[in-house]
Amino acid sequence: MPSNLGLSLSSPGGSLHRNLTRFQVKFDLLLLFSLTIVVGLGLMTLYSALVDETSLFIRHVILVVLGFILMIGVAQIPITTIYRFTPLIYVGCILLLVGVYFFGYVSKGSKRWLDLPLLPRFQPSELLKIAIPLMLAWYLKDRTWPISFMDLCISLAIVAFPVGLVYIQPDLGTSVLLVTGSSSVIVFAGMSWRWIMIAGGTLISAIPFVWMFGMHPYQKQRVLTMFDPESDALGSGWNIIQSKTALGSGGLFGKGWTEGSQIQLEFLPAGHTDFIMAVLGEEMGLIGCASLLVAFLLIFARGLQLSLTLEDDFAKYAICGITTMFFIYVLVNILMVCGLLPVVGVPLPLVSFGGTSAVTFLLGFGVIVALARRREVP
Repeated sequence: MPSNLGLSLSSPGGSLHRNLTRFQVKFDLLLLFSLTIVVGLGLMTLYSALVDETSLFIRHVILVVLGFILMIGVAQIPITTIYRFTPLIYVGCILLLVGVYFFGYVSKGSKRWLDLPLLPRFQPSELLKIAIPLMLAWYLKDRTWPISFMDLCISLAIVAFPVGLVYIQPDLGTSVLLVTGSSSVIVFAGMSWRWIMIAGGTLISAIPFVWMFGMHPYQKQRVLTMFDPESDALGSGWNIIQSKTALGSGGLFGKGWTEGSQIQLEFLPAGHTDFIMAVLGEEMGLIGCASLLVAFLLIFARGLQLSLTLEDDFAKYAICGITTMFFIYVLVNILMVCGLLPVVGVPLPLVSFGGTSAVTFLLGFGVIVALARRREVP
């Protein structure tokens, strides 16, 4: 169970000492340590990747600090409150996605952002990383094992409706990752092996139809480029080629902080977002990359450990889903940077530039700690 960081307010004198409120901040120390390592390495790399754009870096730092404050605050919320408000959180996210469809901000041909008064521009789809696992856990709590076919259909509908709104933005990469991460909750809740095999077979058989009718030409080009980036070295293959060049040139110890030629000479596009791992590899070498990966694995292992030790189904399923969602984003980004997956525009969690993504994942870990603090939902 989570460790406590305690801060008490008390007085040495008599009744005042007995009556003063005791304030205690509770958080998981291993998670906090691992998250601090990831964010610290991320900020160092991002500072280098942004080169002369200091204002963007400061903005990101402010949002990360805000994310940590919100994370620790959310971790103090009673599990009963999270359980009670989960449907409202889910519906709220859907309404925000509908708002994107009608009033969203368009950038590079995609409509994914909302501009609301008194708030920075943000992507509502990021909030689904928390909302969908919570809603699935809310619905599947105390269901029979294995779950029935009707429960499976309702669970798939819970995932499909908001993901469909993300897909039409268009944002195929986020849609696929949301489905993949959310499916872990359904499997963990007791999906039978027969339905897992049927689902896997259906997905495989659907690939040709998705390729022909469900993908835009630029998305198809990204897949083809993965297999042979040198076929269009100055076009669609440029990012992957420069990314692998940066990773390979870092060696064991790297070229030194802010000394990476690929990013400093602007050969590596999107070095502060999708390809920030390549910047880290060039400047801090294998040692830096391995340190980041170990911290990521500690976060993932701790999340799963907390999930497996809980008795309440809601907390167990939600923690599993949020942790898996985080790990899938990490895995896809790293494989993409290494050229083993198509470039799908997935940032590296807590490392890449992007305030909405950082705040969302930190909120997610706050939810994990809050759910792990108590074993039963009354």
